[in-house]
Amino acid sequence: MSLSDPRHLAEALPPAGDILADVERAFAEDIGPGDATADLLDPKASATAVLTCREDAVLCGSAWFDACFRKLDPDVRIEWLVHDGDRVAPGTAICRLAGKARALVTAERSALNFLQLLSATATVTARYVDAIAGTGTRVLDTRKTLPGLRRAQKYAVRCGGGTNHRIGLFDAMMLKENHIIAAGGIPAAVRAARSIHPNLPLIVEVETLDELAEAISAGADRALLDNFTPAMLTEAVAYTAGRIPLEVSGNVEIDTIRAIAETGVDFISSGALTKNVKAIDLSLRLDL
Repeated sequence: MSLSDPRHLAEALPPAGDILADVERAFAEDIGPGDATADLLDPKASATAVLTCREDAVLCGSAWFDACFRKLDPDVRIEWLVHDGDRVAPGTAICRLAGKARALVTAERSALNFLQLLSATATVTARYVDAIAGTGTRVLDTRKTLPGLRRAQKYAVRCGGGTNHRIGLFDAMMLKENHIIAAGGIPAAVRAARSIHPNLPLIVEVETLDELAEAISAGADRALLDNFTPAMLTEAVAYTAGRIPLEVSGNVEIDTIRAIAETGVDFISSGALTKNVKAIDLSLRLDL
């Protein structure tokens, strides 16, 4: 079963050039001037391989996996048996490869690193999405991503059924506590933000119901409810009455997210989707 519409995943996939750049950075640190151990193998020798998943997971990262092997062997044949966004069970064969043996062993570690990490992000996201199924609330990612792999992890969140927040500091304005203090309060901060970047989405972080009222009156596009109690969340939803979307952030865990969603908020953002992940256990075995 796939968690996401393949068309939506295609829209979220980073450009091929960005994926190749990720792979080139990975190869620069792993292969460097050359794979000394792979020098033992005949450059003309061919091999096949099977990639197996050893635990329950949501697959993500096939484009990075492919790019690793094709960088070293443009003629490698890769047959995917499952696809990004699919749930897989332990013992599932997810991919078969055939190509030059040296390329397969040299690219293996980098390819698996991408696939293990991105599948982990997709898998954690799917658990959070499953936990709030039926509530109408959407799970958002954050900027708490691995440096250099933000777009990759944002894509993985989509594979897990989540929704992307802003990509970085450039595509939305989020007025947090320190911005608001420096600007002289919520109304002044919103006015300044609108005058500088009138076309960007404007999110205002609030810590009390009174600050929420200020944010709505000032014209915020969304309010970020930081560390609100469940009772405060319920009151905030009733007060806002759909005038702007409400996002919850802070102290969001897998065992608390359902109760948060049931208050009726629109979004729940969690850094755990991208920073608290354990690599999915994958195995690539060659057959010469």
